[in-house]
Amino acid sequence: MVPVLMIGLLVFHPLPSDAARGGRIGGGSFRAPTMPRSGGYRGGGMGGGYNRGYGGGIGFPFILPFFGFGGGGLLGFMVLMAFVGVLVNAFRGAGAGAGRPAMGGYERPREMAMGPVSLLQLQIGLLASAKDLQSDLRQLASSADTSNSTGLQRVLQDTTLALLRQPDLWVYANVESGSVPFNAAESTFNRLSMTERSKLREELTTNVGGVRSSGGELSSRGDADATSEFIVVTVLVASSRTVNLKQAENGEQLRESLRILGSTASSDLMALEVIWQPDGVGDVLSADELVTAYPNLRHL
Repeated sequence: MVPVLMIGLLVFHPLPSDAARGGRIGGGSFRAPTMPRSGGYRGGGMGGGYNRGYGGGIGFPFILPFFGFGGGGLLGFMVLMAFVGVLVNAFRGAGAGAGRPAMGGYERPREMAMGPVSLLQLQIGLLASAKDLQSDLRQLASSADTSNSTGLQRVLQDTTLALLRQPDLWVYANVESGSVPFNAAESTFNRLSMTERSKLREELTTNVGGVRSSGGELSSRGDADATSEFIVVTVLVASSRTVNLKQAENGEQLRESLRILGSTASSDLMALEVIWQPDGVGDVLSADELVTAYPNLRHL
């Protein structure tokens, strides 16, 4: 299984040899809130149901509803990995408890009681003449409070608004969404974040978890080649509310996805990453580098 997953990662996202420098804003927490003890799960055996309404008939009814994603890219692949992990753990747990006396039913773990977590990833490739967007993101990084959900919700809203104000410069986009069990959400989110961050040669502007830093020379507002150089912004969201985004085939569908993403409530927002490149003076993202680093982007 491990070699297959590694090969899949390389196929989905080959890394560029000379990545540009970029910026990052993010933060969040996947801690489960304290929950009172309950009587546990009384599913009634192999055909029983998870009492939140999820169905199933193979003895692990809480697994199947999580397996769903759109876009067919890396996020979908990560959701599949999370699904496989939960399935393996469930079978291990069932095997470990096979020889034990009945204890009045299966007691649902606190993490499973949290329900699924929606993972949403939206990427936009804009013409490099969108220099105002880089300035907006750097200004946001310098002022935002990323240590709490309210501040992160402001970052998400301001980022989506900044993108919505540049429709004439949208060229490429990729929108993906999927759901994973709560106990697999943090590791899946972190893998997605690391994949996107690895596309940067260096992070110049950062504001993560309330810690800010800025190093190196930032990009100037000089002329850029409006036809062959680009800016790419990735927005990665983990939400406790079920959200499904459709793949963006045109500007109107992308606009709708941005509106849905930006309307995520602070109470539902578990984690956020905003990553963009380039951000360094003299750094550019050519058409060839764009295709290499972001193979799932679709032309609008």
